Amino acid sequence: MIEVEGLRKVYPGQPPVVAVDEISFRARPGRIFGLLGPNGAGKTTTLRILVTVLTKTSGSVRVEGVEVDEDPAAVRRSIGFVSASTGVYERLTPPELLRYFGALQGLESAQVERRVAELVDMLDMGSFRDRFCGVLSTGQKQKVSIARALIHDPPVLIFDEPTSGLDVLVARALVEQIETLREARRTIVLSTHILHEAERLCDDVAIIHGGRICAQGTLAEVSGEAGLETAFFAAIDAASAAQGEASSA
Repeated sequence: MIEVEGLRKVYPGQPPVVAVDEISFRARPGRIFGLLGPNGAGKTTTLRILVTVLTKTSGSVRVEGVEVDEDPAAVRRSIGFVSASTGVYERLTPPELLRYFGALQGLESAQVERRVAELVDMLDMGSFRDRFCGVLSTGQKQKVSIARALIHDPPVLIFDEPTSGLDVLVARALVEQIETLREARRTIVLSTHILHEAERLCDDVAIIHGGRICAQGTLAEVSGEAGLETAFFAAIDAASAAQGEASSA
């Protein structure tokens, strides 16, 4: 479970930049929560606060009941994080990389070996398990990144634009893998601007623009009869108009 209440992030400057402005949402086990919005909307800032990379300015963020700034180490143990820019160590093979991150998570050697075997099989990495990560394709590296996020079997998974830069076949395979992960009753947050992926994957969605949530609910509630794409652009246009009126007031 992820619970976000009144989250605000302000970067200092002249003037200060409000990246996230009083947003609230809940992501529940066994469901995929989609955080949808254009580039610069505040999606990545929000996710970086969830995974304790950034600190919040105000508000409450709880992951599995733990406030992120009270016990960030416990939060990190509960989370697996994957983004389009997640790197891999080029001079390690996938199993070597997974063993390294398993040790960082405090897993015992026998646990690590069991998880490595499970993940190589689950993500179909057998054909390249003994190759150095530096020579893998983009899609293969993304599989390694997912395995790294899963090595400690976390209850919460966060995907930040995970299919960005992937070709259509690899992206489809990744989407299918995310569907499989939902079936394991994990809490999943997916940040994306690819609406057809959101329509396929998400149970609940929030549309964010200018750091504010401008529409939120189940996929059916937000999409309505017109569909998600129409609802998305209508929400963005309405939010932009409202922000323009506030700026000129």
